Amino acid sequence: MYLNQYWKDERLAFSHEGEVLTLSGDFAEKIWVPDTFFANDKNSFLHDVTERNKLIRLSGDGSVTYGMRFTTTLACMMDLHYYPLDSQNCTVEIESYGYTVLDVVMYWKETPVRGVKEAELPQFTIIGYETNDRKETLATGIYQRLSLSFKLQRNIGYFVFQTYLPSILIVMLSWVSFWINHEATSARVALGITTVLTMTTISTGVRSSLPRISYVKAIDIYLVMCFVFVFAALLEYAAVNYTYWGARAKKKTKKKETDEKKVLSSKIGSKASSPFPDSTDADIIELQDLRMSPLPSIRNRSGLVSASSMPGVGRDHDPVKFPPSFRISRVAVYNTHTRNSGLRYRGPRPHKPKVLHALRRGASVLRVSMPKIKDVNMIDKYSRIIFPVSFMLFNFVYWIFYFF
Repeated sequence: MYLNQYWKDERLAFSHEGEVLTLSGDFAEKIWVPDTFFANDKNSFLHDVTERNKLIRLSGDGSVTYGMRFTTTLACMMDLHYYPLDSQNCTVEIESYGYTVLDVVMYWKETPVRGVKEAELPQFTIIGYETNDRKETLATGIYQRLSLSFKLQRNIGYFVFQTYLPSILIVMLSWVSFWINHEATSARVALGITTVLTMTTISTGVRSSLPRISYVKAIDIYLVMCFVFVFAALLEYAAVNYTYWGARAKKKTKKKETDEKKVLSSKIGSKASSPFPDSTDADIIELQDLRMSPLPSIRNRSGLVSASSMPGVGRDHDPVKFPPSFRISRVAVYNTHTRNSGLRYRGPRPHKPKVLHALRRGASVLRVSMPKIKDVNMIDKYSRIIFPVSFMLFNFVYWIFYFF
């Protein structure tokens, strides 16, 4: 930056003609110069190659031109809600450090700034600028402050190629799993986890170059939504896998129960058709009760025991009369019953909590209301349409909102 200051010191007048003397910068230490500084300066340095970049031009009537070249880093309070689709106002604040308005009055010349149209910045485009002056009241007095305000528009090209385009491609890559067979678990899971980790890496890289601010930026919304789409694609396969294997498990369970019923009915039929001269219908019923439920057998056994205590009745229930497969279990039942003839008291059943009961009831209602999916490929077919349409709709709303 080049800073030129102009003032008139009649004590330095040496001629009434238009003579101009160009002096070295060291001459500034021998005359009065204003103590100008930048109020929003963070770091500055004066260039000194090959000599200190300062000059003094002294006119015959005492007019002084004091110029210098330096590099400065200025503070600019930015509003990053629309980052990186934002525009900012940054100012250069020039002020006298020790002289108040009673000593020095500073003002802009008719052409205060030059070279703004030719200036180029890597991340911003200078749309316009304006100058103004005001008085600042500080603890040590009232000072004159000159302000140069720049209107800056951020260039989005860098962010399109470094953030937006890779995020879009990663989201589209996650949709490839919808066309992969649902039985290829390793391929679909690897693809889903890779896209999720890639989106996490992109988000971390973007946040590392920004200050830690509390509010949400435009790029944060886009990256979060891309992460949601990628994660939803991974969850979609989890739903497909759960539905597929859950249906297979139910079919296997039903088939197993059907086979067990068939085997049980065939065994009962074979027992009923086998000729036992000494067996009766009561014995067959007792065998069926023993297989199906313990309660009827307990009742019958208690009746048999009471009958065996009566004279002339025990002969009808001689173990020799029963089939061999039933004879052993029946004798064991008799022995167990004689050792422990009473019923056990298990105490009152604990009441289920109302909240747990309500949750189970709500889950059952939700399970009934959900549509039953017979073919898991339908989930992938719907996802091939829903995910791209939703992502296109999100992009349309996002770019319309932040551009207009």
